[in-house]
Amino acid sequence: MPRRCWKEALMASPLFCTLGLLAIIVITLVNVCVGRPFYPLPSKQDVEKRQPIQTFRPYNIAHRGSNGELPEETAAAYMRAIEEGADFIETDILATKDGALICFHDVYLDDVTNVIHHKEFADRKRTYEVQGSNTTGFFIVDFTLEEIKTLRVNQRYKFRDQSYNGKFPIITFEEYIAIALDAPRIVGIYPEIKNPVFINEHVKWADGKRFEDKFIETLQKYGYKGEYMSKGWLSQPIFIQSFAPTSLIYVSNLTDSPKIFLIDDVNVPTQDRDQSYSEITSDAYFDYIKQYVVGIGPWKDTVVPPMENHLTTATDLVAKAHAHDLQVHPYTYRNEFMFLHFNFHQDPFAEYDYWINKIGIDGLFTDFTGSLHNFQEWTSHSCNKKSEV
Repeated sequence: MPRRCWKEALMASPLFCTLGLLAIIVITLVNVCVGRPFYPLPSKQDVEKRQPIQTFRPYNIAHRGSNGELPEETAAAYMRAIEEGADFIETDILATKDGALICFHDVYLDDVTNVIHHKEFADRKRTYEVQGSNTTGFFIVDFTLEEIKTLRVNQRYKFRDQSYNGKFPIITFEEYIAIALDAPRIVGIYPEIKNPVFINEHVKWADGKRFEDKFIETLQKYGYKGEYMSKGWLSQPIFIQSFAPTSLIYVSNLTDSPKIFLIDDVNVPTQDRDQSYSEITSDAYFDYIKQYVVGIGPWKDTVVPPMENHLTTATDLVAKAHAHDLQVHPYTYRNEFMFLHFNFHQDPFAEYDYWINKIGIDGLFTDFTGSLHNFQEWTSHSCNKKSEV
């Protein structure tokens, strides 16, 4: 690629925007001190004045925000992802004991928070059955939102930057939405209905509604509606995701927003109906589920299975999904050597090139939004044309 194009793309890269992150930290600490929510609510800018979301290339989906750099699902991680060029910011939605919806991946708090250092919660440890297995820990469903807000989030992986541990609180679904709506350009949201069977079992709402109802009510409160590529969708883009097909079918009666059916490993059954991988990836099931979803989100190793860290022959999953008019958004793309198969020679750009240009996927869940954005910018037709001028 011509040097001028690489230089201009590099200078425009948001990876160099460190001042923005420092501002996030300062704002967070100030808000914690005065006891206010991290992000003002409600929040929405004039859509007409903002750059529209791109729809001409695979979507850059910021998996739990830019969590390769910052603690996952925090305001800082989402704001960094927006700076770095994310098309969508992705999150997992769970519910607290008092029914508040929050952004957090695990149903327990042990792995990525400082809950163990809060002696006032020492008696909250429980053992629950989670997706068929007994799990012991500090569960979100045993804490109120006020208690959750006293905790701080840590980086999940020890080989990633630990310097931001303990600086950021867990945010609510509404705070997450506000971050997207306040972005300087149109940025989509990609929330997951997380562990709905577990949440509906342990959290009860006074009005008798279920987790999925509260999830959709929150989205509708902030104006999320419209089929894929409709005017409403383009102004506030969204994909609703879940590993539980019954939840996706249920919310289809509540909203016409597009939905993505997440697919786990080949030996992991669905959370709700215990359906096998072969069943949910069959032509018959794709014919059925496409009435409710616009795509699938498979674990990438089920699309191209690895053996001894080398890729083998790709399955027909992408071709089959496309034949049924379903998009394919695999997860998760990570830059570190332990996640890159040997075929890519420790080069994440080689991995992106393979999946986008050879496998032909429609979106990528990535922990490193900036890397994917830079790859797509540097290999775009607009950049090539500009270099020829």
